[in-house]
Amino acid sequence: MEQINNYKDFLKEIDKIKEEKEKKKILIHACCGPCSSEVLNFLKDIFDITIYYYNPNIYPASEYEKRYDQFKLIPYKFDLIKGEYEEDKYYKAIEGLEDLGEFSERCYKCFYFRMEECAKLAKEKGFDYFTTTLSISPYKNSKWINEIGYELSNKYNINYLYSDFKKQEGYKKSIELSKEFGLYRQEYCGCIYSLEEKDKKVI
Repeated sequence: MEQINNYKDFLKEIDKIKEEKEKKKILIHACCGPCSSEVLNFLKDIFDITIYYYNPNIYPASEYEKRYDQFKLIPYKFDLIKGEYEEDKYYKAIEGLEDLGEFSERCYKCFYFRMEECAKLAKEKGFDYFTTTLSISPYKNSKWINEIGYELSNKYNINYLYSDFKKQEGYKKSIELSKEFGLYRQEYCGCIYSLEEKDKKVI
């Protein structure tokens, strides 16, 4: 798959995929239900979708379960895979970066860690594409996310679908859908570090 670097070319690629006789299968790493709502809405008529909820960065474990339960309230057709809560793997992935703030290399490593698990599973299970919902948030660096996506695409020989789902008011639409579906919207990104910093900004 040719690498896409902007949203305009992404839309062209989507149009090409729509012309396929059969829906392509995509595995989407999902950080939470609210962010997934608009991504699913956007892609549901284009792909055969499976959501992979793999986020061992989330603290505490009860929060992990609470966010997972929200997917049951989204009324779109998709399969759902619940990843293991492997918090030790997360802490190993960001080792030495714990004291850095949000938007730092710590977050980059966290994105990479979770997206790599998605890419590996997509390859193993024979999906046509993988991607992530992370880019719908205005607080996440889409450039980083897509750089990681294409690096993993090359590493595991699996197509990556460019993502910048915040475009065309995607984030605003996700808020509206969350209200419509009665989804719990968390007040911090997920990790213990963002929990400690949550009073400094609104997620």
